[in-house]
Amino acid sequence: MHARLTARADALESNIHKAAIGLAAFFGFGEYKRDTMSALVPTYARATLAFVKGEGVYLETAEGERYLDFGAGVAVASLGHAHPALVSALCEQAQALWHTSNLYSIPGQERLGERLAEATFADQVFFANSGAEAMECAVKMARKYHAAQGDGGRYRVITFEGAFHGRTLAMISAGGQEKHLEGFGPPVDGFDHVPLGDLGAVRNAITGETAAIAIEPLLGEGGVLTVSWKFLRDLRALADEKGILLIFDEVQTGIGRTGKLFAYEWAGMTPDIMAVAKGLGGGFPVGACLATGEAAQGLTAGSHGSTFGGNPLAMAVGNAVLDVVLAPGFLARVRDISVALKQKLAGLRDEFPDVIEEVRGEGLMIGLKCAVPNQRLIEALFEERLLTVPAGDNVVRLLPPLIVEPEHIDLACDRLGAACGAVSAALDRS
Repeated sequence: MHARLTARADALESNIHKAAIGLAAFFGFGEYKRDTMSALVPTYARATLAFVKGEGVYLETAEGERYLDFGAGVAVASLGHAHPALVSALCEQAQALWHTSNLYSIPGQERLGERLAEATFADQVFFANSGAEAMECAVKMARKYHAAQGDGGRYRVITFEGAFHGRTLAMISAGGQEKHLEGFGPPVDGFDHVPLGDLGAVRNAITGETAAIAIEPLLGEGGVLTVSWKFLRDLRALADEKGILLIFDEVQTGIGRTGKLFAYEWAGMTPDIMAVAKGLGGGFPVGACLATGEAAQGLTAGSHGSTFGGNPLAMAVGNAVLDVVLAPGFLARVRDISVALKQKLAGLRDEFPDVIEEVRGEGLMIGLKCAVPNQRLIEALFEERLLTVPAGDNVVRLLPPLIVEPEHIDLACDRLGAACGAVSAALDRS
C-alpha cells in the first residue's frame, strides 16, 4: 500500500502543472501562463483537456479517456450528459422552429412559466439566457417596484460578503469581491455589503434608499457556505418590517440541487423575487427571474427585455428538465443519495484530516474544505479522472448530475480516497 501511495505521490508531483491549474486560475485560486496562441480572448485559463462526448455522469476525450464528472459544468448539467429526454426535446424543437423573438407569443414559454409558477411562490416569470441576466432582472425589478410605489429613491440592494451573482458590471459590484472588480473602474453604485449571517449588520445597513436584500441561500463560488434557515426567515421578517423586497439567487442551488426544487423550501419561507439558471436548461443556456405579482408590478411593457430570452429551443429543453425533476420520487432520490455521499465523505475526512478539514453543503452541492491548497487535491483528482470544481475559502466542490447512481458515488469516493492518499503521501515526503 505504501509503495502504491508513494507512486501516486510521485505522479502527482510530476503533473503539478496539469489541467487543474487552468481551472483554479479561472476561479481566482491559482496562476496561469498562456503558452499557446489562440484567436480566443484569454479570459479563461482553460484546462489542457477537451471533451468530445458525454453520456450520463461521464465525459470522454477524443482519445477515449473517460472522466467521472462531479462538476456537471459547474452545476449546469443537472440531468447529466446527453439525457434522452433533453436530446429528444431539443431535436424535435430544432426541426420545427428556432427563434421568433419576444415580439410574438411563444407557447413553450407560457407553459414553462406556468409550471414554474405552479411549483413555487411565484406568480410571474421573465426568461433570460443566464444567471447574471436573471439577477440583473431581479435588481431592476426591485428598483422599479419602489418607483411604481412613488418611491424611486429606493434603489440600493444589500448583499453579503463572499457572494457571487454574475460577471456583468452590476453583478460584480453586487458581489463586491476585489478579484472580480479589479481593473473595471469604479463599482456600479447601489450595493451595500454586510457580513454573512449578521442580522444586526443587515438592519443597520437599511436606509431610506434601500430597495431590497439579495442573498444566495447557499453560497457556491464563495465556498459552499451554508446559511442558517433561521437567518433566512429572519431576513424575510426584516424585509417585511422595513417594506423592502427579498431576492434569492438560486442560480446554483435551484432545480433540485439541494434536494428540494429550490433551497428556500428548506427554510419554510419564500422570497419576493428569485433568480434561476444553470440546472434549468440542463446544459442549454436559459435563465429566469421569478416573482410575486406584487414585486413584478413595475415591469410593464417596454421596461425590460431580451432578444434571445425564452426562445423556443430553450423552452423546449427547460420543459423537458421539469418533466424529469418534477416526476414523483425524483427529488426524494436526490436527498437519499446525497446522504450516502455525505456519509462516505465524512469517512474520508476522518481518514485524511491532513487533506480534508470539513464537509459542507446540502443535497448534491457539497464542498470539501481543504487542509492543503485546494488546487493540490484537484490536481490529484484529475489523475484519478474525477472532475470537480474549485471554490472560495479553499474548497473543492462536488456537483454531480442529479441522476448520479450509488455505484457512481462509490466510484467517486474510491477515486477521492486515492487522490487524498497521494496528496497525504506527498505531504509526508515534503
